[in-house]
Amino acid sequence: MPLVNVMVNGRAYTIACDEGEEEHLKVLAAQVDAKVREVLGSVGQVGDTRMMLMAALLIADQNQEITGKLGTGSASDDERRNLHLRAEQAESDAADALESAAKRLEDIAARLAHA
Repeated sequence: MPLVNVMVNGRAYTIACDEGEEEHLKVLAAQVDAKVREVLGSVGQVGDTRMMLMAALLIADQNQEITGKLGTGSASDDERRNLHLRAEQAESDAADALESAAKRLEDIAARLAHA
């Protein structure tokens, strides 16, 4: 299983992924980074875990909005396809942000257990 180094909020993270998914993971990480920077610009430094959570919530909100538009049928076929792709992307971004936050919490817990 390949490992990919990505940067989010100026921090390096090493994430495992399936073979052939390396570039996709880098794109997702860039999107998560953009959302984290958006949060940082809005609320300032609130700690990595909280910032990642807020970014994940924003991405999940985008996903829900897109999914809602798809469900109501208020979009054209092209818009539906585009919205569906964006929804999948937002869901993946949220999962990645939450996974990153969980990993960070696990690392903190491990350091505290050894302190």
